Amino acid sequence: MGGVDYPRTYQEFREWFPDDASCAEYLADLRWPEGFRCPVCGGDKAWRTSTRHWKCTDCGRKTSVTAGTIFHRTRTPLSTWFAAIWLVTSQKNGASAQNLHDMLGLGSYETAWAWLHKLRRAMVRPDRDLLSGVVEVDESFVGGRATGKQGASTDKVPVMIAVERLGTQVNRKLVLGRVRLGVADAPGSKQVVDFARTTVEPGSLIRTDGARMFRVLADEGFTHEYTSGYSSPEPGHVTLPGPHRIASLLKRWNAGTHHYRVEREHLQYYLDEFAFRFNRRRSKARGMLFYRLLQQSVNTDPHPLAELIGGTAASHHIESGDADSLSSNTFGEF
Repeated sequence: MGGVDYPRTYQEFREWFPDDASCAEYLADLRWPEGFRCPVCGGDKAWRTSTRHWKCTDCGRKTSVTAGTIFHRTRTPLSTWFAAIWLVTSQKNGASAQNLHDMLGLGSYETAWAWLHKLRRAMVRPDRDLLSGVVEVDESFVGGRATGKQGASTDKVPVMIAVERLGTQVNRKLVLGRVRLGVADAPGSKQVVDFARTTVEPGSLIRTDGARMFRVLADEGFTHEYTSGYSSPEPGHVTLPGPHRIASLLKRWNAGTHHYRVEREHLQYYLDEFAFRFNRRRSKARGMLFYRLLQQSVNTDPHPLAELIGGTAASHHIESGDADSLSSNTFGEF
């Protein structure tokens, strides 16, 4: 409830979290909503130390509210972390690493970059609901120009898209529901069929193009419809308008700025942020997004910097942009 569980405005945010102690108490309520639980023995009784740790009365283990979360061993005040999360969630189009660095006065650009990647890993719940109803599944390509190449011959990165199709309004405007995105190892592979299996609830209607590899879905608990664009009587007809629209928005998002290039091994996390924002695009309670992201942050592993950076020797750069930053109208069309 706004004003009870989360701040509704920036003014309330400042009143709720004036210092680190208030931030730590809020995190404790999110991490242990039914009371303290020792991460070692599971004990439910503890006393607070002078260093704001919880000491289990059963096993004597001391733990902090940030241990094992994305805030693990942070040397930056929690109040700064909270400000970063408020900026990321309260702005409809998000914040880039440069924005975060400049507005919060962080020590380096790399710190801001790492924070955003930690938050992206908290944007996806492992137990999130599957897509249902009518779901359109297709593949698109993200990246720079591939002169003279099309489709599977391109050097761009193949991205799998599944989106709920809720209908069409009177003005013929698409009405889309939730979206799921994934990076494919190779274009046109059967990986997109596995993607459909793991993102769509059995019993749903899945619409695809005419590729024969999708036909197996009809024998696996799904209703499957397919349409080949080659047989369409209308020039320029879009066989699967839902994924086509998502791909268009995704490319606009990717090309929002040109401050640096996105490496292929990081792309999935940018896609997760896109999905997090798109799936909540109609939310008027921005404080609720702040609450949800914090809630998921205390249940997400620390992800040290070495893991965030990953290997770069064989990195595949996506030339057209900084996926941290969104153009101003990316999500406004829905």
